[in-house]
Amino acid sequence: MKGWRLLPLLASAALLLSACSSSPGPSSIPQGGANDASLEGAIVEQRWNLLLVGTDERLSMPETPFFEISQEGKVSGYDGCNRFSGEATLGENQRIEFSPLATTRMACPQMGDAKRVTDMLETAYRYLIDHDRLVFFGPDSRVLGGWREGN
Repeated sequence: MKGWRLLPLLASAALLLSACSSSPGPSSIPQGGANDASLEGAIVEQRWNLLLVGTDERLSMPETPFFEISQEGKVSGYDGCNRFSGEATLGENQRIEFSPLATTRMACPQMGDAKRVTDMLETAYRYLIDHDRLVFFGPDSRVLGGWREGN
């Protein structure tokens, strides 16, 4: 858990590095989405389990929220209450965009927290992967939350 204490430092370092670039550099992940042949990279074909909302808030839910992105750009997952699906597009400089997510409509005691999970995905603008951790940033460079590789 002490690795998450470094999250603000990693976020600051990533922002400084991106701000120092005068022109976009090559991306390690090709652009793509549901209409392209396939997506590649560490974020694709991997289950990501929710770890934190923001920089340090843990949600207490009976089942851990998760999501996966297929090579075709399809997103599927569970927000802690409902299943969801949609599409994702990856771009240069760790840019990510999720389509509005379609969800089932089951009622549960944690509806507010479940909405926070899907809002995090729909608001995500960039991401950073550090070992088995994935962090999403909003368009304002604010940390939206963190995920951990799952099974």
